[in-house]
Amino acid sequence: MKIFRLILFFLHIGIGVLLLGTLLNAYILPKVFPWVNLLSLGFPILIIAYFLLTLFWIFTWKKRAVFFLLLGLAFITPVKRWINYSSDSKSSSNFKVLTFNVKGGHSGKENIERYINSQQADVVMLQEDGMKEFDFDGLKGGRKIANVSLYTKHKIIDQKDLIIGDYEWFNAYAQQTDIEINGKRYRFVAAYLQPFKFEKSMIKLNGNSGEDEEKLKNIVKRLIPTFKAHQEQVEIIRRAIDHSPYPVFVAGDLNAVPNSYEYYHLMEGLKDPFLEVGKGSGTSFHDYKFPIRIDYIFTSKNIEPVDYKVDRSVDLSDHFPVIGTFRLEP
Repeated sequence: MKIFRLILFFLHIGIGVLLLGTLLNAYILPKVFPWVNLLSLGFPILIIAYFLLTLFWIFTWKKRAVFFLLLGLAFITPVKRWINYSSDSKSSSNFKVLTFNVKGGHSGKENIERYINSQQADVVMLQEDGMKEFDFDGLKGGRKIANVSLYTKHKIIDQKDLIIGDYEWFNAYAQQTDIEINGKRYRFVAAYLQPFKFEKSMIKLNGNSGEDEEKLKNIVKRLIPTFKAHQEQVEIIRRAIDHSPYPVFVAGDLNAVPNSYEYYHLMEGLKDPFLEVGKGSGTSFHDYKFPIRIDYIFTSKNIEPVDYKVDRSVDLSDHFPVIGTFRLEP
C-alpha cells in the first residue's frame, strides 16, 4: 500500500507541474517553445485527475492533502474559464452580441436566418459562413470577407480587413469594424484563427499501438505549425485592439482553448465576460466528446457584462452560438 501511495504522490506532483505549465502560456511564445501550448488542450483531463487525487488524500487523512489543496488554489480561475457559476447581474442589458460559427451554412440558410432573427441581437458576427449573403431582420452587413462577416442594427463608421486567408491552406480571417451606438463609437474585431483541420478519423485511437502512435505524431505535426501561425495572427489582432481609440469587442472562433497562448494574449487588457456572468460549461464546439471552448466574446474592461451563455438549444452547426448581453452607458 505504501508503494501504491508513493506512486500516486509522484503522479499527483507531475500533474500539478503540468497544470502549472499551462500558466506559462501567458509568457512563452509558440515560436520559442510551442510545447507548453499543448498542455492547454489537456487541461480538462489534467484538472479532473488532480481533483480526484486530492480527494483521495483527503479521504485517506493524509497531511499532503493540505499541500495539494493550497496548490489547487492557483487553478481556480483557469477552471472558471472552462466552467463557471456566477450570480445574476443586477444590471439590465441594453446591448446584445452574438457570435456563431455556422459551418458553411450547411444546416440551411433559412434555418440560420430564422434563429438569428429570433435573437434580436445588435451585432452578429459569423464565421465559416460559406460566402453566403444572409438577410437578417433589421440588420445590415458590412463589407464581407471569406469566412467572417458582421451584421448590425447600428451605423458602420469604418471597416478594415486585418487578416485575409486564401481559403485553402491559410484559412485565417479577421476584420475590424467601427460602429456608432447611441452617439458613441465602439470597435468590433471579428476573428477566425487558423483551424487545425482535424477530421474525427484522424484523432480517434483504435487500440492498435502502431497506428495510434502514428496518429499522435500526425496530430502534433498539425498542432505545432498552427500554434506558430496563431502567434502571428494574434499579434495582428492585438495591434487593432491596442491602437483602438474606442472601447473594443473581440468575438469569434479562435480555434484555441482557455489558458492557451492565444487566450492569454488576445484577452490581455480586456476581460472575458464568461468569468463574470457565465453559468455552466463554456464548451462551444461539440463535434467531439470532449469539452472544447473555442468561441468567445471579449470586451474592454469598461464595458459591463450582464449575461453570457452558450446556446445549446439549437443544432445548426458543430459549434453552439455564443451570446453576450451588456450594459452600454447612454
